[in-house]
This record gives sequence, structure tokens and C-alpha cells, in this order.
Amino acid sequence: MVREESPEGTAYYEGERGADRLVRAVRADGAVEHFEGERGAERVVREEFPSGIVQYYEGEKGAERLVRAVCAGTLLHFEGERGAERKVRAEFADGSVEHYEGEKDAERLL
Repeated sequence: MVREESPEGTAYYEGERGADRLVRAVRADGAVEHFEGERGAERVVREEFPSGIVQYYEGEKGAERLVRAVCAGTLLHFEGERGAERKVRAEFADGSVEHYEGEKDAERLL
């Protein structure tokens, strides 16, 4: 593994020289991003925040969209294109589930 440090944080690469790819980045704010994909096509698949929130992403590089987030034992599900993701369901530690409708930042409980 190769490490590259900068004022913005630290990036970690794996693979043979010339085919090495970004696998993890630790930002200066303490957040950790995890990547998958071939060199030049690495995409964010998970982001862990110092607060304990973990977010999961799907999609190609540059079009990654939030699909799930875990926060204090609550699992949130999202739908929509990048930048327009909206919460559609929340699953709580006690087993209860809430469903939502509406646009991003205007979701309402069904």
C-alpha cells in the first residue's frame, strides 16, 4: 500500500505500479472515504464520519448517489439521483419502520 499525504488529508493506494488505485482517503476533518474500481474509475462506496454516521453509495465515478445511512442505530434508505437523494424509509433499533414521500428536504411521513 502506498500513502500520499497533503493538507487535505491522506490517500491510500493499492496495486502494482502504474495500475495502483485509490482505496481509501482520510480527510483532514476526520472523515474516511472508501473507494472501489479500477485506476481512474475509483468511486466512493462508503463514507465514515467522526460522529459515527456511515453513508453508503452506489453509482459510477462522479455519479455516486447516497443509498443508505446508519446513524445511532437507525438505518435510513434513500432514492434518487446524485444531489436529489430523498429519504424513503427509516428502520429503527426497536424494529419500527417509517416510510416517507416527497422531494429532497421536504420528505413527509406516510
